[in-house]
Amino acid sequence: MSPPRAVVVGAGIGGLAAAMRLAAAGLDVTVLERAAAPGGKLRVERIGGLAIDAGPTVFTMRWVFDELFAACGAVLDDHLELHRAAILARHAWSAEERLDLFASVDRSADAIGAFAGAREAAGYRRFAERARRVFEALDDCFMRASRPTPLSLVAGAGAGGIGRLLGISPFATLWRALGTYFRDARLRQLFGRYATYSGSSPFQAPATLMLIAHAEQRGVWLIEGGMHRLAAAMAAIAARHGARFRYGAEAAEIGIARGRAASLRLASGEVIPADIVVFNGEAGALAAGLLGPAAVQAVPPARSTPSLSALTLAMLAETRGFPLTPHNVFFAHDYAAEFAALRDGRLPAAPSVYVCAQDRRDDSAPPAGAERLFCIINAPARALTEAEIAPCETATAALLARCGLELAPAPARTVRTTPAAFAARFPGSRGALYGPALHDPMAAFRRPSARTRLPGLYLAGGSVHPGPGVPMAALSGRQAALSALADLPSTVPCRRTAMPGGMSTPSAMTGATG
Repeated sequence: MSPPRAVVVGAGIGGLAAAMRLAAAGLDVTVLERAAAPGGKLRVERIGGLAIDAGPTVFTMRWVFDELFAACGAVLDDHLELHRAAILARHAWSAEERLDLFASVDRSADAIGAFAGAREAAGYRRFAERARRVFEALDDCFMRASRPTPLSLVAGAGAGGIGRLLGISPFATLWRALGTYFRDARLRQLFGRYATYSGSSPFQAPATLMLIAHAEQRGVWLIEGGMHRLAAAMAAIAARHGARFRYGAEAAEIGIARGRAASLRLASGEVIPADIVVFNGEAGALAAGLLGPAAVQAVPPARSTPSLSALTLAMLAETRGFPLTPHNVFFAHDYAAEFAALRDGRLPAAPSVYVCAQDRRDDSAPPAGAERLFCIINAPARALTEAEIAPCETATAALLARCGLELAPAPARTVRTTPAAFAARFPGSRGALYGPALHDPMAAFRRPSARTRLPGLYLAGGSVHPGPGVPMAALSGRQAALSALADLPSTVPCRRTAMPGGMSTPSAMTGATG
């Protein structure tokens, strides 16, 4: 008997994680990707012959990938050269106001004390401890759970964990919670920025997002050669286990037979039979009918506000002045006005900007000549006009100059990407980069989970549970694979793969850890 056939639509991080696990379990896996390379939002722009990461740039929660590679009989460090960053990020408000966060809580507390005083340093220590408790309370019973609900969180926590859940403040906003730790508005800005990791506003997002601070505290890693190397390594592991990758292959329709997903039709007209379909794309694309009428009812219609999008600039530029680290954030003075504009669907008149300096290592000297930079400005998820973009870019340049950074980019060596371009690149997203925004306590529970209403169809990616971000997308792909394998009849032949602790797949792959 032939092994089950799995078709994975989309070679983003979620799809790659699912392909790795399914192929390692012995399924016949085909991955379809309409782009020319794997990665999805983990994309690159090539300027002057150099590859510039132009998507996610921060690699955290490496243990998710250690587990994923181990489950496929591989070791992450054998495929990627990783460097742990000593400086998590450098922050600036002006040429005289700079603050580094470090991989050490003690070093960060000392830096905050020198920047804003002993009271703020003590507040930071309390905040870091609170972020740790929130992360640990939600790790297993939410982030790794297949379909969490408020009730399942309580049940999963057990008697000893109820107190931890009561301490995560799900009904307080992040901005309000930060006010209990920091009086300095600049520090509230700094730690409020974690809401934007999910495309949300710190003035509306729940305080639980402080867990991102702990994820970064446990390690920010730099991948030699760029973040896109992660996608290439994941594709290589899946291929080693027999997965086939077809690039330039655009999915058009999910076919149904006997009440379940049974095939995938390409835009070319070719039909690929399938026992399992994993859709690693925007869940909204299914509800919008972009994968055919039969899949429309597979997910509930979107009811949430879309997350933020971005205006991005990938460039080669000569830099002077400001001592860049790999991750840098330049803050506008009026954070409330910035997010009020975004809430109203406008580009901020004075935006904050993130700059990734991809040729730097901690406090290293700048490279000779031009260096690779990637700038991100939060933007509403809608088409923007040149009349809106031009003054925003001018304001961004003024902010960088105020903070002491002088750039000399050449227009021919700068690639701008707008929300409209993201909407075209990721169908069904409307330009939003993080799925639905987390602007109420229940928003995280309304994300679709791996299993859909259509048997045989599973979801992965940043628009589904557990949410956006590179490690979260990997967890979603892992959960899609676990769910699909658990749903296979016990008579289906699958190659059994050794697992940590002496377990084997597919039965062991229904467990809670990777």
